Amino acid sequence: MARSHIMKRDIYTKLPAWKASSRRKPLLLQGAGQTGKTFILKEFGHSEYRNVAYCNFEEDPGLGQFFQRNLDPQRILEELSIYLNMEIRPGADLVIFDEIRASNHALNSLKYFAEQKNDIHIAAAGSLLGVKLSVPGSFPVGKVNFLHLYPMTFLEFLDAMVDSRYRELIENIETPESLAEAFHTHLVDMLRRYYFV
Repeated sequence: MARSHIMKRDIYTKLPAWKASSRRKPLLLQGAGQTGKTFILKEFGHSEYRNVAYCNFEEDPGLGQFFQRNLDPQRILEELSIYLNMEIRPGADLVIFDEIRASNHALNSLKYFAEQKNDIHIAAAGSLLGVKLSVPGSFPVGKVNFLHLYPMTFLEFLDAMVDSRYRELIENIETPESLAEAFHTHLVDMLRRYYFV
């Protein structure tokens, strides 16, 4: 499936590198609320994998029950496969644990996935604050790869507005110099739109 040209984010280029890494661990994508964490993970999953097993622990509190009894990755995968009505295949499918801060057991399970089922590609999303406030002992220290998604930059906004030629113009400026008035006027207008959005 081809990537959409809507809301392109620079962080996307780091996701295929994570997928291909021989040292890949479960990914924890952090960032403030409403910065596009869910969007980027779903876009990545649908573009780079055969299927996406999407689990939102805030929208579906019942998901947390699969992590209560124990944190055996094989059992969790089998039960999630039945619950989601899809087979979760190593390397072929992406498992997304969204709003993972709502389930401390799910957050802690990332450690066991890293140690016992690292062939399963798992990407979790959560706000930095929510993860920091998780119950002590539930954070999988050293067992996850981190990425941080910041709010959209002006350069990303230009890409999203199909104005990548203006992004290239800005990025290729090596020394401070005045732009042609036509460029300047257009960029100021785009900057106003960016601030408004």
